[in-house]
Amino acid sequence: MKTFVATACVVLSLNGAAFAADASTAKLDSRISAAHAVLHELMATPDKSIPLDIAAKAQCVAVVPGFKKGAFLVGGQYGQGVATCRTSSGWSAPVFIQMTGASFGLQAGGQSTDLVLVGVNRKSLDDLLKDKVKLGGDIAASAGPVGRDSQASTTELANAEFLTYSRSKGLFAGVDLTGDVVNQNSKDTESYYGHDVTYERILSGSVPTPVSAKHFIATVNELFKRGKANQ
Repeated sequence: MKTFVATACVVLSLNGAAFAADASTAKLDSRISAAHAVLHELMATPDKSIPLDIAAKAQCVAVVPGFKKGAFLVGGQYGQGVATCRTSSGWSAPVFIQMTGASFGLQAGGQSTDLVLVGVNRKSLDDLLKDKVKLGGDIAASAGPVGRDSQASTTELANAEFLTYSRSKGLFAGVDLTGDVVNQNSKDTESYYGHDVTYERILSGSVPTPVSAKHFIATVNELFKRGKANQ
């Protein structure tokens, strides 16, 4: 009887662990799908989107869907997202990131918004490989221009590693994220890939893109291709 009970407990424990892993994977798949939806909707409104000349220069793209105000402490803000970088053979599999800060003023009194960060030079990749970086400090960031034919000034492109955008209530706009902090979310990245894998390996293109992330990567690639075709 004792052996039966012990065996049953082991089975239940294993089933519980499997259920928790499935739930975690579903959560991460949902986050990737939300990031894909943000980019897809952005591309559907070209007159209020990331300019094509900026898209053509993209080296890395990070999306934080549903960035929330006051989610973890008074006056603070918090969001979870994904990022990918361009490699010699296309766009890399995604890594998971998180953002915290108190500088971002949410538009139209909303409590949640979507953020898009476009890295416009190779240093943006180097900075994403760091464990923790501050926008406007460790990373040079600037509110990006909006519109099909809008162009970032020479000064903006020369000084910025990332151009930053927000969407609230369906409207996209450049946004100043100075002071916000971007962290690697190594725990979620490890959970998604099933083992400990470095950001460098993933963002360099050495890790195959999982099936559940292919639609997100394809959308990033389409945005980049539209930009290159416009040159």
